[in-house]
Amino acid sequence: MKAVAAVLVLLPCLALAQERDFSQVEVRATPVAGNIHLLQGAGGNMAVSVGPDGVLLVDDDFAPVIDKVRAALKTLSKQKLVYVLNTHVHSDHTGGNGVLGREATLVAHDAVRARMSKPRVRRGETLPPAPEHARPVLTFQQGLSLWFNGEEVRMTHLPSGHTDGDSAVLFVGSNVLHLGDQFFTDRFPVIDLEAGGSVEGYVRNAEGVLASLPSGVRIIPGHGALAGREELERFVAMLRETTALVRRKKVAGLTLDQVKAEGLPEQYRSFGEGHVKTEKWLEVVYTGLGLVGQGKRP
Repeated sequence: MKAVAAVLVLLPCLALAQERDFSQVEVRATPVAGNIHLLQGAGGNMAVSVGPDGVLLVDDDFAPVIDKVRAALKTLSKQKLVYVLNTHVHSDHTGGNGVLGREATLVAHDAVRARMSKPRVRRGETLPPAPEHARPVLTFQQGLSLWFNGEEVRMTHLPSGHTDGDSAVLFVGSNVLHLGDQFFTDRFPVIDLEAGGSVEGYVRNAEGVLASLPSGVRIIPGHGALAGREELERFVAMLRETTALVRRKKVAGLTLDQVKAEGLPEQYRSFGEGHVKTEKWLEVVYTGLGLVGQGKRP
């Protein structure tokens, strides 16, 4: 049964591997502050805490690169991996759970475990449930704190934004904040309406994080370069202005095609150079305004 479970958790990633060559991926480690390092590989950005208590990892990339992630961890510390914190459910942030869940305690919001525990639809593909050992075993509703490597590691739920199970992770002593996919540095974000995400919720979450941002904090985005207050302010301004613009046009009766044809002001052109292009961002905002998320609650 364990062999069958391993195959099930890898099925979506095996399909992905056929479309993408992971053999050339390098997992790079960069010191951030205090105990914390940034790891960047094929998927979402990861954070690593190293110290006398062991190793704590935030997110764990796609399954096909987990051996490279583990090798990178060994260059940072010979200590045991104790915790893996998942910022949300997507496989570029949880793909390594199938391996690391046998070695460490998996931690995430309740909705992450709920969504991993049953079939779910992602971009038209039905994904099977993850095996039990790949699901978070320590979950929460609003937030929790772990005391690890001499500092508080504070997880806080960000409701109905990128998905319905997003968490921010603040390393209090090191003053480093991992925002998962609630923040993309200088790029339009992904908002997963099928997984309970919300355009308006995403904007509220980003505004709330910015309003309570600790002075001098270093910010690890879900995707993109290491950032700080200035980059997050720029991101929040983009969210506010582009969603307000699309809302006005939608209320005025313009169709989605007309909104796409008119595009966005020149200052936002560079935000469409990432994974989410300008037309796709306009489509998500136009479709998602007024929705809490198309996906049913777990």
